[in-house]
Amino acid sequence: MNIEDFDFDLPEELIAQTPLKDRTASRLCVLDKQTGRIQHQHFSDIIDYLQTGDCLVLNDTKVLPARLYGVKEDTGAKLEVLLLHQEEGDSWEVLVKPAKKVKKGTVIDFGDGLLKAVCTGTKEHGGRTVEFSYQGIFYEILDELGEMPLPPYIKEQLSEKDRYQTVYAKEKGSAAAPTAGLHFTDALLQQIREKGVQIIFITLHVGLGTFRPVSVDSVEEHTMHSEFYRMSEEAADALNQAKAEGRRIISVGTTSTRTLETIARDYDGSFAETSGWTDIFIYPPYQYQAIDGLITNFHLPKSTLIMLVSALAGKDEVLHAYHEAVKERYRFFSFGDAMLII
Repeated sequence: MNIEDFDFDLPEELIAQTPLKDRTASRLCVLDKQTGRIQHQHFSDIIDYLQTGDCLVLNDTKVLPARLYGVKEDTGAKLEVLLLHQEEGDSWEVLVKPAKKVKKGTVIDFGDGLLKAVCTGTKEHGGRTVEFSYQGIFYEILDELGEMPLPPYIKEQLSEKDRYQTVYAKEKGSAAAPTAGLHFTDALLQQIREKGVQIIFITLHVGLGTFRPVSVDSVEEHTMHSEFYRMSEEAADALNQAKAEGRRIISVGTTSTRTLETIARDYDGSFAETSGWTDIFIYPPYQYQAIDGLITNFHLPKSTLIMLVSALAGKDEVLHAYHEAVKERYRFFSFGDAMLII
């Protein structure tokens, strides 16, 4: 299957640069995966498409303010450091710009000595491992010095850090937000519960590889990045019961979807308390085992995310919906509008 099969024309002005003031005010494109029928709604209407007994699965990962600006201790040269994931203790895998200035033993100073890092090694993809040193609590220092690592297609500065965070974010560890969840408010989630929908939380820490373009012509040759996931016993039991009773499981976002499908694949279509690293790559003609519906944002042309969505609703149907969204001037990507596939 060729990567060009998942291409579409997207005017640059439709890439949302800032979030809407009201999270639920974004638009909602509803795609019926059986008939291909498209409806244009607002996100607050999502409650009309959820049924009593549905399970709504949310990713409760929390984005770290993972972008740090520092200087080389010996020369004063400016550096940008992006935290990818914690390896052990105060050792982290990071990306550095410009990387050529940072060799093993290089000391980087952040915030006039409030935080320091020494480079302890290099990675195959050009990243670095660093060991941080500080006085106090690391995450408090990170909150003070760090910035949110917004996707590369967002050029505007974010005035409020919390707008690149879901209202239910809890487990620290992501380098990017699970953006389908940005549309929910506490009030909307309460309305959903009151309708009899069961809300279930799982965790997948989003890596920056989620923005990495597919660089091969053949879809099958692409290798996915790995991301850490976790499912509790409580979540597994609730999902297994829903499956047994024939109730729908609706995933919020591609990150929740990849987690659910990874676990269902490993446990013969059921769920279990588990954690690990997943590099699952979902593209047509993948047969879904875990989910019945999906709430997601509009994704980049030729991305692994549009392939995942196409595996659920059909490539032609999804691309038709995307063409409709462009025609209707929907807002695209992280701060953009949403799609419900059901």
